[in-house]
Amino acid sequence: MSERALVLASGSPYRQQLLRRIGLPFTTVAPRIDETPLAGESPRALAERLAITKARAVAVRHRTALVVGSDQVLEVAGRAFGKPGDEATARDQLMAMSGRVCEFHTSICLLNAATEACQVGVETTRVTMRALSFAMIADYVGRDQPLDCAGALRSEGLGIALIAAMAGEDPNALIGLPLIRLIDFLAAEGVAVLGRTRRVRQRAPRRP
Repeated sequence: MSERALVLASGSPYRQQLLRRIGLPFTTVAPRIDETPLAGESPRALAERLAITKARAVAVRHRTALVVGSDQVLEVAGRAFGKPGDEATARDQLMAMSGRVCEFHTSICLLNAATEACQVGVETTRVTMRALSFAMIADYVGRDQPLDCAGALRSEGLGIALIAAMAGEDPNALIGLPLIRLIDFLAAEGVAVLGRTRRVRQRAPRRP
């Protein structure tokens, strides 16, 4: 089959870096959507809805593309945490997470804009946080600046020092994009990550 455009509906540098790992060419478009939770909406449901909404918002301008939408919402004792945006909020979020088992719900949506076929999933990573003092939190936030990470936890950075244990099916999900599930979704659309035919540039014969 001919290759279709793959579009990542996200401006996140973390998701872009993760998607590069599977070696498929893609472009990025940052969607503009309202991320306000609905009344009574669970953190998991919020993550799923936002992934779909992001993909659909971008698909409007890319009618023949495969569009990847994703979002991450942290659940702490039933409360939903998103990106803190500033240091004070980051410290408050981490203090609320201290010593608790927290759940990071990371959603993935692959939308075929041409057929409107939509595959959706949510990967939940359970993270057990260490008991954190205010000094530890302030030091971490000041050094790592995790203001664009749900719950202010950048696990691939210094945030690993805040974690006692974690459990999940895909380590990429905690960083922001469930690649294992995405590869399954792409396969269902006929897009293989491995075994694809690559064009080899022919070299001109050398003169004797």
